[in-house]
Amino acid sequence: MKAAKQTSQKPAFSRTGQFFRDYGWCYVFIAAPVLLFLVFTLYPVGYALVMSFQEYHVLGSTWIGLDNYRTMVNDPIFWKSMWNTFIFTVGTVPLNVAITLCLAVLIFPRTSRVQTFFKATLYLPTVASGVTIALVWFWIYDPTTTGLLNMVLGLFGMDNVMWLGRSNTAMFSIMFMTYLTGHGAGLILYLASMGGIPKTLYEAADIDYASAWSKFRNITWPLLRPTTLYLLVIGIIYSFQVFMSIYIMTQGGPNFATTTIAYLIYQHAFVYYKFGLAAAESFVLGAVIIVASIVQFKVLSSDVEY
Repeated sequence: MKAAKQTSQKPAFSRTGQFFRDYGWCYVFIAAPVLLFLVFTLYPVGYALVMSFQEYHVLGSTWIGLDNYRTMVNDPIFWKSMWNTFIFTVGTVPLNVAITLCLAVLIFPRTSRVQTFFKATLYLPTVASGVTIALVWFWIYDPTTTGLLNMVLGLFGMDNVMWLGRSNTAMFSIMFMTYLTGHGAGLILYLASMGGIPKTLYEAADIDYASAWSKFRNITWPLLRPTTLYLLVIGIIYSFQVFMSIYIMTQGGPNFATTTIAYLIYQHAFVYYKFGLAAAESFVLGAVIIVASIVQFKVLSSDVEY
């Protein structure tokens, strides 16, 4: 009997060969994206982590331990850039989400053709190049009479304003640009989520003679919380990395009034060639984004169903 059992069992190499014949192609298809992730994401992140402890040179780097982090902490411009990034985030993300929600509430009751028109119109800035949008707004804020905003002020007899050339208006000007251009993707998500709310809930509310505000507060808003949480998290991640508009419109000025942490990292890496310091700042920025995201999930997701 033992001999019969032994002969009936397949050798280990045979079972392994059968496994690869059945599932080998799965691993072949998975290998490509995994390899791309390792080469273009994991390896650069690991190399940057090592670089943050070095004084980097192309022909040879010197290990300096935590000196880059000490330099960063003792740099007042670093703290100024972190504060500017915080102001930009607090001043844009909640208000942009609120504007997007208001637009969705106003558009949703309309016919499908009207909804499609507004979706296409408001989503257009998202499709357009960020460089193009920044250049258009750079012209709007032109300090001469050829700038659109100053041209409008001139019609009311007001003097020209250097919107991007004054410390007390430059950051607000960058923030104001986002209020008018950053709602397309969020609007589509909100409209899709509102379309998934059962109509029977609103019908039941109509039977109880509920007002429009009561229906929004007790039905629409609670069921839109997952979408709102997603937009807040994505918005904060984006705002902490704002760079393109700063680079094109202000170059971090005037007097570092619009220097964000992402722009400071760019300057240290590609203007002053302090790659180790830039790497250290990048990891601090990554840590701040992770902590901010975790806090949002802890605070805002208590009533959210996944």
